[in-house]
Amino acid sequence: MADETQKPGWEQRLNEAAAHMDQDVRRLVAYLNDEVVPEVRRNGTDALRAAARELNRIAERMDERAGRTPPPPGGPKQP
Repeated sequence: MADETQKPGWEQRLNEAAAHMDQDVRRLVAYLNDEVVPEVRRNGTDALRAAARELNRIAERMDERAGRTPPPPGGPKQP
């Protein structure tokens, strides 16, 4: 019979812990959405721009070594 009296307390503690975990997960998701994602997006675009500049420099060096004239800035025009 001792197990029956302990069970409700154990279940209650488990339910409380689950509720706290749910709140913590919601706060974590909100933090990620509000703080982390925008920062990654800002830094991500900077990283892509830096990579594009470096790729352009590499392409220019390859053109120079091949004796070709590099295309004008802005790249080739699409029809």
